[in-house]
Amino acid sequence: MAQSEQTTARDTTASAATKITRVELIMFSYPMVGVAGGVDQPGVTSHRSRMAVSIETADGAVGSYVGGQANSMAQAAACAKAVLGLDCFARELAYERIRRQLRKEDRMGAGVIDIALWDLAGQRLGASVSALLGGGRDRLKAYASTWFGGDTGGLASPEAYADFAEACYAKGYRAFKIHGWQDGGIERDIAAVLELGRRVGDRMALMHDSGCSFRTFADALAVGRACDEAGFFWYEDPYSDGGLAAHSHRRLRELIKTPLLLGEHVRGLESLANLVLADGTDFVRADPDFDIGITGTMKIAHFAEALGLDVELHAPGPAQRHCMAAIRNSNYYELSMVGPSGAHFSAPVYTCGYSDHLDDVAPDGTFPVPTGPGLGVSYDWDYIRSHASAQLVVE
Repeated sequence: MAQSEQTTARDTTASAATKITRVELIMFSYPMVGVAGGVDQPGVTSHRSRMAVSIETADGAVGSYVGGQANSMAQAAACAKAVLGLDCFARELAYERIRRQLRKEDRMGAGVIDIALWDLAGQRLGASVSALLGGGRDRLKAYASTWFGGDTGGLASPEAYADFAEACYAKGYRAFKIHGWQDGGIERDIAAVLELGRRVGDRMALMHDSGCSFRTFADALAVGRACDEAGFFWYEDPYSDGGLAAHSHRRLRELIKTPLLLGEHVRGLESLANLVLADGTDFVRADPDFDIGITGTMKIAHFAEALGLDVELHAPGPAQRHCMAAIRNSNYYELSMVGPSGAHFSAPVYTCGYSDHLDDVAPDGTFPVPTGPGLGVSYDWDYIRSHASAQLVVE
């Protein structure tokens, strides 16, 4: 057999073996004790939904991921159908198919599919995702990112936020982000910003995120000027435009000193590029769950790097850790959502010791990057299946 014929034969065999033949999607829920409606509340139990994804190839290799959003099942199913039959290593082709498949949607169901494909690649090659990405960090500096404040509960006053920041400092954190009150008012947020500046501003990098709760540009400006006074590290998604109005945020940037961070509610590379090029933000936000997976997140990170800007990853998780390990221009790992009542929103499904609990930070304020193949984590599939609310197999 000629050399060219041998190569073709090998390629055909590899393609047949690595073809995606089955995708399973499971939506499940789990309890969170100490939070309700995003507000820190001791003794209260609420529930959160997540999606578990398993992608299998013709020769039996499997890649998995747990993440996503409660409303993303239909989009994830469409993405699963789009990648069925593809070679499992063809992530760029999968990315393009997914983008087109969801061109009329917000693409929130795409990330779980792409991340599971990265896990599958790492499992097959015996390499971690961070190694596949060229990552150079094995530990990540973290910031504690709070639940929202309420009229009662663990974060009911400006002083309570400062007390909690000091408790986080004692655990090792050297950065702290406040999610303030969601009632549209600004007085308590301003007081909390100033109190945090007084109490820990000389020891911790401080951030503010209203979750787009301020009603007017004027209110956003007032809180931004308090952030200036307290020396905050960044000011995130301040008011009710949803972080989409580049023009108004450019004006806000001209009127305050604290850098803005936007992008959590802007989906995908092109939309984020438009926001950044319109001078709407200083830091760039990205999230593997929200921005078409690890593939989409790394595209955003490289775009930000080309412009000399930093990209900050939203929320905790193994995919975020692997991406951040390979991104030079990123400062902090977000350990969210946390508060004095002890609630955290990570699903209790890891069987490998992986954790995003507040107390698991190292004394130097860092979290490790998993080192095993793929995402480097394993899941309790019995727990996932026993708490399932919806299940779909595409094959």
